[in-house]
Amino acid sequence: MKRILMTLLVFVLLAVPPVSGAPDTSARQPSAGCAEHYARVHQVPVELVVAIIQVESDWNPYAVSRSGAVGLMQLMPATAIRFGVRDRFDIEENIRGGVAYLAWLVRLFKGDLRLAVAAYFVGESQILLRGLAYSSRRAFKYVSRVAQIYRDLRRPGVPRVEPGPWSRRSGGG
Repeated sequence: MKRILMTLLVFVLLAVPPVSGAPDTSARQPSAGCAEHYARVHQVPVELVVAIIQVESDWNPYAVSRSGAVGLMQLMPATAIRFGVRDRFDIEENIRGGVAYLAWLVRLFKGDLRLAVAAYFVGESQILLRGLAYSSRRAFKYVSRVAQIYRDLRRPGVPRVEPGPWSRRSGGG
């Protein structure tokens, strides 16, 4: 009897898909291609865009933070408006707006990726107010996590982002 119950339990567990907040990995491929496309359009390292998406949303296009940030690149409402994003849950719009904002930050901080990433997390005004520095433990942890993924992706032999259907697009966003 015990063996039958165990077999039945295993069958039920295998038959029912796991409940998870993680996105379907089949959705990651077009998102990665879109990230690669807009990174090239805005001339920022694709590995940096991928690292930010990984840390911000873990590739979940429906991610919503407690502070109101939404989507793969966790755009706040004001940032979305500023960069022409109408639907923050739309994968292409979210990535286009997020990468445009990241590129703007890289230019603002004269290529200092550390400051640009910190500003992506806390907002550029916070970094500028602190004299081009960030001191919060959360910001330091965020920058460190993005930097580690970025470095790992840039190592020789690490598979690059595969081009998806987005890479066929031409022109800017």
